[in-house]
Amino acid sequence: MSSLPKEVSDYLAHFENKVNTELVKLFKSYVNVDGVLPSSQDVEKRWPDIAPEYMVDAVPLISDYPMVSIAWAGYLGMAVAHDWDDDWELLKGRPYKEFYGKQGFDDLDENVVEHILHLPLDSPQAADIEAMMRRLAQQALTLMRREKIEPQSRAAFYAYSRVLTIMFRLGASMELLRLGYVCQKVNMPLC
Repeated sequence: MSSLPKEVSDYLAHFENKVNTELVKLFKSYVNVDGVLPSSQDVEKRWPDIAPEYMVDAVPLISDYPMVSIAWAGYLGMAVAHDWDDDWELLKGRPYKEFYGKQGFDDLDENVVEHILHLPLDSPQAADIEAMMRRLAQQALTLMRREKIEPQSRAAFYAYSRVLTIMFRLGASMELLRLGYVCQKVNMPLC
């Protein structure tokens, strides 16, 4: 595969930064958090492992269900963050298909909420997660459409891929916050 021209690569980096800034701002308004969102390098390193299989499921849905194809990446981030907190050594290699629900990819969101996060689907917490994921996916889709990137082009694919990465990270932060993790500045004397 050939690399992207520098101007396209620069454009995508700018696009990713803009989308990340807007989605983080929106996310923080929902969860009322100032400062840095919690994250885990272990969790973030899982995305490149599962992203190719996710893309196989999600890309065909872009035209008919674009918000689903974007939001489910956030649910995956939540699931992986939960695995990290629960028993990382056991769950760090969980196969992608284990995130599926009874209907496969179609109910991945419900499977994550009910069977990985252990929340009743009719709970207020599950409703809050769904509302936040829907709003984040909606905003991401709006930002993508404003770019007027040629549909089904390489640039569109790479832009979409970067949006999914952002959603995965935000989902992970969402779950880490729900589990009680916070980022705090630590003042430690240097040796």
